[in-house]
Amino acid sequence: MKMTNLFWLTILLCSCFSLPRLHEASQEETLGKLIEAKRSSFSSQQSDLVSGFETTKSTKRANLNAQDGSMEGDKISKLPGQPEGVDFNQYAGYITVDSENGRALFYYFVESPTDSSSKPLLLWLNGGPGCSSLAYGAMMELGPFRVNSDGKTLQRNIYAWNNVANVIFLESPAGVGFSYSNTTSDYDKNGDKRTADDSYTFLVNWMERFPQYKNRDFFITGESYAGHYVPQLAYTILMRTKTASGKAINLKGIAIGNAFVDYIANAKGTIEYLWSHALFSDETYSDIQRYCNFSNRSASNKCDQAYEKAFDEIGKISRYNIYSPLCHASPGQAKAATYVSGSFDPCLDHYMETYLNIPEVQKALHANIIKWEPCRQVRMWNDSPKTILPTIKKLIGAKLNIWMYSGDLDAVVPVTDTRYFIKMLELPVKSRWKAWYQDDEVGGYVEQYEGLTLATVRGAGHQVPFFQPRRALAMITAFLQEKVPA
Repeated sequence: MKMTNLFWLTILLCSCFSLPRLHEASQEETLGKLIEAKRSSFSSQQSDLVSGFETTKSTKRANLNAQDGSMEGDKISKLPGQPEGVDFNQYAGYITVDSENGRALFYYFVESPTDSSSKPLLLWLNGGPGCSSLAYGAMMELGPFRVNSDGKTLQRNIYAWNNVANVIFLESPAGVGFSYSNTTSDYDKNGDKRTADDSYTFLVNWMERFPQYKNRDFFITGESYAGHYVPQLAYTILMRTKTASGKAINLKGIAIGNAFVDYIANAKGTIEYLWSHALFSDETYSDIQRYCNFSNRSASNKCDQAYEKAFDEIGKISRYNIYSPLCHASPGQAKAATYVSGSFDPCLDHYMETYLNIPEVQKALHANIIKWEPCRQVRMWNDSPKTILPTIKKLIGAKLNIWMYSGDLDAVVPVTDTRYFIKMLELPVKSRWKAWYQDDEVGGYVEQYEGLTLATVRGAGHQVPFFQPRRALAMITAFLQEKVPA
């Protein structure tokens, strides 16, 4: 089947690279499948979600839903295999977001071990769409634990983000992870708009269950397709708060890692990143530049052939991190931990999936006992705008603290994509590009614009806190403090 030029790169990127894991779906695969499914309908979709929110805000005023759970009932006494000396509270459970249809979202919440009553509240969202924030965010990236290679025990992540904030990991939309609906047809209605609406409803009801956080400084963070989720949820909060029935949420800022925010920026920026890192030949790059037009959707056989040649030349590598080794273990297979660059094990997602499918673990999390999957390909995804640029502009106008950060070894949504997108915003530069340091060496680079900050994390791939946990913690600490990393 012939692909149109604008979407060739991202589709191939999500289907031709070898994976560092052997599951049927991952964050990057689900993103690629969405793009392929939607490519024929993009031209008829609105280019941003702002007008869609404004037409729905008046019809969705009732956000409080009858709830069966309680804060005390959601408290986790102990996770199986957790290390001794855990000094923070952790909670998990369901929040109903639609009582009529029985739609409920699962969350995992960890308070800070010190001064939790004064630290901000931070929501983390993974992308896909269709991937679990419990799987990736909590158990592989910024959560308090990492799963050991036996798939049964946990070790402490000393660079967890709950050192500086109280963190909620939300599995969204319904059908992802432990989140569910009692109405089967609900799974055919997923899309950007309803995900934002349900996430807002989740927050309103969650804060009723945890009233001590109602007036707390609140931040939204995430990665990959959360480049859609995070800005859209932020905009929903701003719009709903303006209504008489809206529940006040003290939103202060958003931070998105390796954010998928614009299809053209992704197609153009990714091919430049791959070529500039010597992953395919100059000759092929010249052919792509000659025959491919990134600004329209016209077909060209020569462009298609150039892309096919580029990916043949790239070969078998990890798209999460172009210099990472691949995981050659099968899911459930015990393997001695392999640390590369002193910070990560390429098979960690196998251990994580094994752990979260242990019935005793699911029971401790107050979750339904199911065959749990880290990513589930959603049956339908009904809306996905071509660009989030207008929504970001609205958030900049609202004076939010907005960061876009990038691991500089990611080939899925590389830093070049983000830089192209920021150029589209046409923002004045406030503070020019400079290095920031950790332990007397460069931790990354930062550039400030009027209304937005770009930060890179050196040596990190697509999942920044997984590949560079210490630098990621330093970066998010600066974001929460509204400071530039030193």
